[in-house]
Amino acid sequence: MPVYAREGVRHVWLIAPLQRTLEIFTLAADRSWAPIATHRDTASVRATPFQAIELDLAVLWAT
Repeated sequence: MPVYAREGVRHVWLIAPLQRTLEIFTLAADRSWAPIATHRDTASVRATPFQAIELDLAVLWAT
């Protein structure tokens, strides 16, 4: 994620389909990544920076 930090991207979502997780990180003042949330399985989440939209994680894992 160094390229994202260098370019000033403020938030990163890492989606791991096999683990069925969504991890959310924010860029700290020192340009390091700080984890702010981990969501699992079939949770419905409102995740930074898109809190206005509810995301049903079950859709991501559908086969």
